[in-house]
This record gives sequence, structure tokens and C-alpha cells, in this order.
Amino acid sequence: MAVPGADRLAEAESDPQIAKDDAKPLIADLRSKLLKAQYARLAKADCSLLIVVAGLDGAGKGATVNLINEWMDARHIDTMAFGRPTDHERKFPFLWRYWRELPAKGRSAIVFGSWYAPLFQELARKNPCRSEVERLTSEIRDFEAMLTGDGVQILKLWYHLSREAQQARCERLSADPDTAWMVQPEDHEVARNFKRLRKAAGTMLELTESGHAPWHIIPSADDRLRGIRTGEAILTALRTAPRPPAAADAPALPDKRTEAGARRLARVDYSIRLSENEYDDQLAHWRSRLAQQVRSKAFQKLPVVLVFEGHDAAGKGSTIRRITHTLDARQYRAVPISAPTEDERARPYLWRFWRELPPPGRITIFDRSWYGRVLVERVEKLARPAQWRRAYDEINQFERQLSNSGILVLKFWLAITKDVQLERFHDRERSAFKSFKITPEDWRNREKWPAYTAAANDMFDLTHTSYAPWHVISSNDKRHARVAVIERIVTAIDRRLTR
Repeated sequence: MAVPGADRLAEAESDPQIAKDDAKPLIADLRSKLLKAQYARLAKADCSLLIVVAGLDGAGKGATVNLINEWMDARHIDTMAFGRPTDHERKFPFLWRYWRELPAKGRSAIVFGSWYAPLFQELARKNPCRSEVERLTSEIRDFEAMLTGDGVQILKLWYHLSREAQQARCERLSADPDTAWMVQPEDHEVARNFKRLRKAAGTMLELTESGHAPWHIIPSADDRLRGIRTGEAILTALRTAPRPPAAADAPALPDKRTEAGARRLARVDYSIRLSENEYDDQLAHWRSRLAQQVRSKAFQKLPVVLVFEGHDAAGKGSTIRRITHTLDARQYRAVPISAPTEDERARPYLWRFWRELPPPGRITIFDRSWYGRVLVERVEKLARPAQWRRAYDEINQFERQLSNSGILVLKFWLAITKDVQLERFHDRERSAFKSFKITPEDWRNREKWPAYTAAANDMFDLTHTSYAPWHVISSNDKRHARVAVIERIVTAIDRRLTR
């Protein structure tokens, strides 16, 4: 049975001390062991370590961060100090700034001012908003489970001490001109609101405790003991293999029904065609509408993410070009997604996609996307079954966070039949201008058409949501596909701007 958070704080509030002579040999031995463990982790480079530093103001967190960098090799530690979000950071989802700074495998990072600050601040209010607490808690737990599932070890340290010890420490530091700078105005507020802050801390510990990312309470009244307990916790983490999250039930793959029309791609009407005149008229109409929308004052508050997936030779690139032709080059970014680089493989799977999110008034277009994990990585066995099965929920969580932050997410699958793909492959081989588009990999992927079709249908069933629905569009006729895509973009933007 889990120990209530408030009870876990009681031992730290007894303000244990350690004598200077007793601490010296412990610290010397600890520093040596920390360096050896750090270098061993760096050489192995199979996971990264996130050291989350949190706790009461005035408990010595800043001094401890400096101490960690002094005891270990600071060249291989990323100190990530986050204050209040800047105006620029507020334009993105809550966790965006933390995702962007994740360290590579083998490295360690100290997170000072972490994703726990908003949750603690909300809980410390006189009347916390229950829905906000639930939202933040859910996003934090999902975030940490996602990271640990992808090889990030999370060590969470809460620095705590009694009201009297916190007040005495602030007074001692303030009295010395050399250390007075370490005391901030909010540090003096802790004693006045100690009971409420203590309750908030206990509740937060309970809400966010997990086997894969547990909390460690660091008694902080005595500087030497605080440093030793911190070093011991880090050493244990460095010597211990990361504990992955408990295996949640992976979503069951949909039944492969026998009816021809049961699955999404089998229901597509591939016969739709537009004549050249119809195409010219409709394309001009919808592009004009799009041009007006993106240049409007209201659009400056709306970030848009467009995701393009589909069969090889389905016309994703040409459709994207018809969209960008309408836009100001300063308004969009087209991101082609291919196999991850070495730097990207050294971090959690979604890291490279978080880094490409648009601010309000901008559009990011993904030519292929995070769905590669449940498509090509699944079919080509580049990801373990546990990884791609877990990815459905991770993707839904990612897109829900984008939607909750105000980002409009539109996902398009351009669908073609196998015989049309074959015609386009042959056309590319014969064309001097298109021959670069056809590769041996395209022909090899074609041989796995049934496997890719099954993977795509599972993807539609498991990731089609109200906040990020799939638009499956026939692209046997490229004219129809281009017009249909732009029409749906315009309709979705219009709906968002006028609601």
C-alpha cells in the first residue's frame, strides 16, 4: 500500500543533521563513485537520466544543482533551468519546452523548474481547480510513462524541511552579503503559507508517484546531509537499469472482418474524377479561400499542423505543393520525415516531432510523420511489437495535447489502388524528370502491400479521434485529391476561426 504523501514528508521535517567530520569521508567516497558510474553510463549510452529537482522554496535546490555539477563531470550533464514560461513558450503546449531539451542517451540532465511547477502552484491555491489538477496530473503521468518507455530514466527529488528550518536558513543566508543573493522574495513566503504548501506537496506526491518514476524525499535542513542524500539517490539511479512503466494493456487490434467493406481503405470510392475544367475552377476557388484565411487577423492566433501519409506514389508531394503555392513562405514549414538520424535515435521517438510544432499564425506540414512507428516500423520490424502497440496510445496523447493547446491537427491519407501505383511507378521510370522518385525500396514496399494495408487500417481504427480525425481521400485521380484536401483544410480552419 502506498504511503500517503504527507506522511512521507514527516521524516524530512524532523530536520536530521550530520556532523562535518562524519560527512567528509562519505562525500569523498560518494564523489568517486558518482564519477565512475557517470562514465560507465556514458560509455554504455543505452539510456539517459533526468534528475528532477523540486521542493519548497528556500530548501536549497539551487545550491544542490551547483553541487551535483561540482561532484560529477559537468561536461556530460545538461542543466535545464526553467522559470516561468516566456511569452513565446506560452504559444506552445505545456510540455513543449521540456520535450525540446531532452538529453541524448548516455547523458544526464538536471531539470530545475520542471513540469511539476504548474501542478504544485495549482494545488497550493486556496481553492484549486479540480479539472486543472486532473489535466496536469494526467499529462505529467503520460509524459513520464512515455519517456521511461523510450529509455529515459527519471529520478524525482523533492527537497523538504520544517517551517522553522526553512525560515532559519533564509535568515542565515540573507545575513551574509556573499549569500544574500540566494534568497528570493518567494522564499520568505513559505513560512507564512507552510501548512497549505505542505498539503499541496503531499497531494502532488501521491498523484504522481509511480514505479517507473518514484519520488525521493530529500531532508534539506542540513546542507551536508542534503548533498549526501542527493548524491546517494543519483548513484543508485546510475547503477540501476531504468524501470519501464508497468505494461499497460496495449489496444487490441481491430478484427480483420471478412466483409470487403468492413475496413477503412476498402470503403474508399476510387472512381471519383474531376475534369480539367472542373479541377481548374475548384482549385482556384479553394486556394483563394485559403489565401484569404491565412492572411486574416484571426488566423494569427491559430497554429495548424497538417499530416500527410499514404501509399507510395499517391501524390503527397504534389498536393503539398498546391497548398504551399497559396501561402506566404514565412507562414509555413514543410518537414519531410525519413529514417531518424543518429541524434534522433538517441532520444525518445516523439522528440523530433515536438521540435517542429508551429506557433500561432503558422502552419507545419509533415510529409510522413510520427505514424511511421505504426506503419513502416511495424511492417519492416524496425520496432518491437511492444513499441508499436504502445505507440497508438502515445500518439493519441500527443495529439490530444496539441489540440488542448489550441493547435488544429488535420491528418490526410492519400489512397490509391495497387494497379494505379504500378502505372505511376512505370511512369516515373520512363520520365527524365521523375526517375529520381522511384527507388528499389518503393518496389520492395509494394511487395508488402497487404501488410501495409492492414497496418494502415489498424491505424485508422485506433487513432481516429474527435480532436484529430483522419481524412482518407482517393488519389487515383490527383486532381480530385488536391481539391479535396484544400477544401477540407479551408473548412476546418473556417470552423475554428468562427466558433
